[in-house]
Amino acid sequence: MQLRRSKRYKVKDTEVFKQQLLSWSQQFEEVLWFDSNRYAQKYTSYDGILAVDAFTSIKTDYFSAFDKLEEYQKGTADWIFGYLSYDLKNATEHLVSANYDGLEFADLYFFQPKKIFLFKGNEVEFLYLRMVDDEMDFDFNEIKKITTESLEDKEAFGESQTIVPPKERSIKIKLRMTKDVYQQKVKKMLEHIHRGDIYEANFCQEFYAEDSEMNPLKTYQHLNRISRPPFATFLKVDSQYLLSATPERYLRKEGDLIISQPIKGTAKRAIDPIEDQQLARALSQDPKERSENIMIVDLVRNDLSKTATKGSVEVTEFCKVYRFEQVHQMISTITSKIANTTSAIAVLRSTFPMGSMTGAPKIAAMEIIEALEETKRGLYSGSVGYFTPEGDFDFNVIIRSILYNAQKRYISFSVGSAITAQALPEKEYEECLLKAKAMREVLEKQ
Repeated sequence: MQLRRSKRYKVKDTEVFKQQLLSWSQQFEEVLWFDSNRYAQKYTSYDGILAVDAFTSIKTDYFSAFDKLEEYQKGTADWIFGYLSYDLKNATEHLVSANYDGLEFADLYFFQPKKIFLFKGNEVEFLYLRMVDDEMDFDFNEIKKITTESLEDKEAFGESQTIVPPKERSIKIKLRMTKDVYQQKVKKMLEHIHRGDIYEANFCQEFYAEDSEMNPLKTYQHLNRISRPPFATFLKVDSQYLLSATPERYLRKEGDLIISQPIKGTAKRAIDPIEDQQLARALSQDPKERSENIMIVDLVRNDLSKTATKGSVEVTEFCKVYRFEQVHQMISTITSKIANTTSAIAVLRSTFPMGSMTGAPKIAAMEIIEALEETKRGLYSGSVGYFTPEGDFDFNVIIRSILYNAQKRYISFSVGSAITAQALPEKEYEECLLKAKAMREVLEKQ
């Protein structure tokens, strides 16, 4: 018997229904939402996906994490949704994560939702497990009852959601390292590069707020509104939240095709169209930014070759500049083919963590990153995504994201940049501030 029953509904205004659905979803302990924001992209299946209410789940530390995930994925033979934290690097290599962790997310978490909602055009497909499939029509009608005005009400966010009074909403953002310390650490990384230990490494710093509260859904909606990225994500697992405006795909599997789309190279946007075009052109021609991208393309090609059929690794798009609301980004696309005997988890295991958030050579870069950074990355620079029952998957890269532990009242976001031989500490610091702009703006305007 089929695990799930499907039913499609037409909606008049997709964007309004999305907001109604997200508000309705807050009653559940497990929520995972993806929104493409209708961004034009070649590789996509849905305009939006929501998964809620775990029937089964897996939560574990890094030890044997990929083996446990493969057992869970094959055992459910169903849709599963969840995340891979950056610290799963310790499962694939002899590495450690000893830096400070104020968020305390599990290293790996996936769940099999009772209810899934798939958006395509003006249609929403409800995919419910058989045990709850008699609730489809009732849920659809309940979701439609949520009015635009009530989206601001406490009830629209679920009973577990706390609306913080305005006088308590001031969030004071702190830096984990000062500008001087950051620049000193970049200089140390440059010493490693000039010695030949590495060619490139992604160096990150944390911005955080302690003893602070926020409304996660409203914060996500604000962040998404000013960013409009193709891989926007809202994740809720009990009292832990991810609010992401990431523009980057880590890895996608369509049958025997694997797609990776690393981002390396960033430039600011301008209001004036002519100046904006000049900034995009300058990025496309910048030797330092191109060298960053080229090194990561080589790393991804090497990672994909571990599971690819012979001669199937291709660079199908090279150093192309894309426009996003906040920044210009340089993106390359690398594809490969895998044999039908190669498992989906094997592809993830052999490529994780993604090259754009580590460096080259990968293991040496991760060792140096751990020594110089001051915060455990955890979910930041990890990945959130899903598997289909057929074993296909799609995963993003967790950047441009706010992380929140409501129980600990701890808010965090991190940003980084690629350090190469041409890097200037002052310029790298400015790039970090540019990437932090949207998150900081959202949090300071609570």
